[in-house]
Amino acid sequence: MDGILPLYKERGMTSNDAVIKCRKIFKTRKIGHSGTLDPEVDGVLPICVGKATKVVNYLMDSGKVYKGEITLGFATTTEDLEGEVISKVKLSEPFSDEKINEILSSFIGDIIQVPPIYSAIKVNGKKLYEYARAGEKVDIPERRVHIEYFKQIFPSKFDKEKGQQTIYFEVGCGKGTYVRTLAVDVGKKLGVPAVMSDLTRLKSGGFQIGMAKSLSQLEKLAHENKLSESLYPIDYAVKDLPKYNLKLEQWKIVKNGGFLPVNTFKENYDRVNLFYDNRIRCIYQYNEEKNRYQSERMIDLS
Repeated sequence: MDGILPLYKERGMTSNDAVIKCRKIFKTRKIGHSGTLDPEVDGVLPICVGKATKVVNYLMDSGKVYKGEITLGFATTTEDLEGEVISKVKLSEPFSDEKINEILSSFIGDIIQVPPIYSAIKVNGKKLYEYARAGEKVDIPERRVHIEYFKQIFPSKFDKEKGQQTIYFEVGCGKGTYVRTLAVDVGKKLGVPAVMSDLTRLKSGGFQIGMAKSLSQLEKLAHENKLSESLYPIDYAVKDLPKYNLKLEQWKIVKNGGFLPVNTFKENYDRVNLFYDNRIRCIYQYNEEKNRYQSERMIDLS
């Protein structure tokens, strides 16, 4: 069974937990996810099954959409509610929604982030959270990420008794963005400590949350021998690339890793999906220096 499963990952489990459960349901070890979701974050987690594991990176490169909450008034070690409170300020009055909109808009475009110390990014072969747990200092490398949009979806709420304000947001962002860090940086621009207090991933790999199946739904489909209904074709991961159906002689060349002449296609493509017998077989890219098309990713040579 080959294809892409848009899984609805529930809260309370790691992305690796979800993969392990899917391996049991699909009865195969050849399963991988396309980008982690923190245990207390729910939402869309694309899972690649069988030969679809060859296109994991293409799914990871796609944009993502999240909705969530930012609470102003305190900050934590982990930048979410799982960590210890390290800073607290009681707000005497709320920020206006106009001011909040102005701050959120200021993040749109390419920005520089310093990822949270409690993250799985590796520095010198060791994950950042391992440094944090050991109490060791480490230089965290900055990264450039892209924010497509960042907006309020409901009016903010102010808790006068606690001196805290909650912002309800939606953000469309590129690969590598830490929404926890966005929340903290919103607070910094407002001059107060902040934390990401809730998060749901609405879209990833081109899959909307409404397309996702939960583990309980998968178990039911498995019991009914209908698991294949949960899978999208492998080429869904690269559906925005042009498609070309190979002739038999071309397929023989491609199957052996051969090159295709530049005049193979009617148009000049940077990259193209190559199909044979109604299945995606590989992705070829144009080599400008050698003026030919060559393999970028082999997927299915069976």
